[in-house]
Amino acid sequence: MTFFSTKAAGYLGAIAGLLLAISTPCLAQSQDHQDGVIRDTRQLVQSLRTGGYNIVVRHGATFSNQADVDPFNFDNVAKQRNLNDKGKELAKAFGDSILRLGLPIGEVYTSKFNRAYETAVLAGFKDIERTVDLTEGGLVVTPDENNRRAGAFRTMLARAPESGKNNFFITHKPNIVDALGKDWFDVKEGEASIFKPVGGKYQLVARVQMTDWPMTTAEAD
Repeated sequence: MTFFSTKAAGYLGAIAGLLLAISTPCLAQSQDHQDGVIRDTRQLVQSLRTGGYNIVVRHGATFSNQADVDPFNFDNVAKQRNLNDKGKELAKAFGDSILRLGLPIGEVYTSKFNRAYETAVLAGFKDIERTVDLTEGGLVVTPDENNRRAGAFRTMLARAPESGKNNFFITHKPNIVDALGKDWFDVKEGEASIFKPVGGKYQLVARVQMTDWPMTTAEAD
């Protein structure tokens, strides 16, 4: 897979990290792989301000010494892998950047696991819907169920948001890889993949690390 990065002119130089991880779609559902990619930072921010995008976010950074030892009880937060201090801090900074950049927020969906839901809460999102379709199943659900969730996820990404809004989907690496393909095997905690729904399909326009979002506000205010 090819990654691109851009340093825009003038004040946009400080926010070049916004496009640190742009890649072309590998999806069968994508049409022209190159046409959807936005390489210019100014254009990406302006496009997001007009709405019409589905933004997939892997939950923020977590404790590496924790595991989901009660995976069927989503209310038992103490038995889950949870956000660490860095994950919480970056989730707040991510939400602050979304607000300060003036990006319109539409529907927000998360996994039922707390690390995904808390990422959305700390980002300041409201009216959050927790859904099993974005919840990591792993080896505790059947392969058929994991495939169903991946298909449901793809259907959500192909649906256009309300006019002038961007929808957010906060989920897990296995769900992202199952739905989007092997090119997302390297997806980092907190990374966002931005898609444009087109004609019942979707095209990737950018991949952005959570650490890069605050950089967009440094010179854009």
